[in-house]
Amino acid sequence: MPKSYNTTQGQAWDQIAAELWGREDHLHHLLAANPKHRHLQILPADLKLNVPDISIPAEEEPPPWQKR
Repeated sequence: MPKSYNTTQGQAWDQIAAELWGREDHLHHLLAANPKHRHLQILPADLKLNVPDISIPAEEEPPPWQKR
């Protein structure tokens, strides 16, 4: 079952990727899962985004002190 995420006013794709997966550079997963909204740079409030289930290899995981 796909997960979803509701935005708050002014969020950007990289902020959400960092919140979800601990890395801004995973924003391409969000863009691919939400093609209708990929043209937006700053997101409006209460936009429901699809969150793909991705697997992050251990070598890509941030160190424990960088996890949120």
